[in-house]
Amino acid sequence: MRNLTIDIGNTSIKYAIFDGKEMMYNDRLIGHDMDLLADKIAGWEIDNSMICSTIKLDISQIATIQQNTGNIQLLTYKTPVPVTNLYKSPQTLGMDRLAAVIGAFSQSHDNTLVIDLGTAITYDFINCKGEYMGGNISPGMDMRLKSLHEHTDSLPLVKPEGKQPWIGEDTESAIRCGVTNGIRYEIDGYIRKLSLKYHNLCVFFTGGDHLYFEDEIKLRIFADNYLVLKGLNEIILFNERIKTDDI
Repeated sequence: MRNLTIDIGNTSIKYAIFDGKEMMYNDRLIGHDMDLLADKIAGWEIDNSMICSTIKLDISQIATIQQNTGNIQLLTYKTPVPVTNLYKSPQTLGMDRLAAVIGAFSQSHDNTLVIDLGTAITYDFINCKGEYMGGNISPGMDMRLKSLHEHTDSLPLVKPEGKQPWIGEDTESAIRCGVTNGIRYEIDGYIRKLSLKYHNLCVFFTGGDHLYFEDEIKLRIFADNYLVLKGLNEIILFNERIKTDDI
């Protein structure tokens, strides 16, 4: 069975094609050009498709994708998933967060923390029973750097790239180090707190900014930029099993 999974974010589209659980192909498109996406997938024979989107899609956009796929489904809080969702307001949960947790848990099968370092930083936890407990949201790196510039009169807008001494040697490095070290200590805090309560904690990094924290990744964290796409595929496979069991 060949599946197409699509992760539509604020600035780009990621997609992947799976044969069962094996990822055969993946790509990233800048922007939200559905016609371009339809052209990219035109040569594949696809049985099922699932979309996860942080932007609102209209019927015509979904129809554009569907012309080159089989069964297509938009992931919502009502979609059956292979984990137990204990979030108290599931209708407000970002479906990309849920898909990422499912993608991570399908690999770990244990207590798992997913840290997504993007526009916002999200921390999502699922226990070894497959119960999604919830998570936290904080500002991402670019948001923190822009906030310091926009909400003060004298602080410059600093890019993430550049020198990073332990203590800032000038205003630019002070801002950069303050933001990156703040995120680093924040991450350490979550990992330490959960590790005390949940043994054998697995931690996954994903998102565009994870490369700024390579030391943590090398020491104890799995890096996987395809968690959402893998999670969507797991949801497709789960729903296909449900159909088979109902026959």
